Amino acid sequence: MSQPRTSDYPIDAQFIQRWSPRALANDPIDDETLLSFFEAARWSPSAYNIQPWRFAYSKHGSASWDSYLDFLIEFNRGWAQHASALVVVISKTTSLNGDKEVANPSHAFDAGAAWANLALQAHLKGWLTHCMGGVHHDKIKAALNLPDNYVVHGMVAIGKAGDKSQLPEFLQQKEIPSGRLPLEQTVVEGLNFTL
Repeated sequence: MSQPRTSDYPIDAQFIQRWSPRALANDPIDDETLLSFFEAARWSPSAYNIQPWRFAYSKHGSASWDSYLDFLIEFNRGWAQHASALVVVISKTTSLNGDKEVANPSHAFDAGAAWANLALQAHLKGWLTHCMGGVHHDKIKAALNLPDNYVVHGMVAIGKAGDKSQLPEFLQQKEIPSGRLPLEQTVVEGLNFTL
């Protein structure tokens, strides 16, 4: 990493070292490695242990690869085409309460926890991840034949580090780990909540 990150309080290094680059090298990823990322996601916490997250993926060069690239807006497709795998993050918006299907208000929260576990496991194994919100949600829902009670959150590009010179110049300048807001802007004690 060219720009060191520092934390204000002691935390494990993996949280600072993980970042979301766009320069990827499309190295092949074997099934055991990729499935280990999903295995980490499987053990994420979830309300009532419902586990509403779902993942759909395509590996570079597979029969579905071009379809997955088409799920992305043009900007993201330009760099994500060099990923080793693309993963759609989905969650089920309902759950069963007895025999009745009811809304699950924590589905997105739980899917976010699962995606975070996936990203951290990939990082621990030397792989990079970059989550993208710039996707064609309706196109994904139609292609994957998702029922109405499933929602698409985004896509994750997974790969090894590539040469940033393959990126447009304005993205090359951004190809460094980003900082974060200070804690006092995102955390409050008691009832002193401010936006």
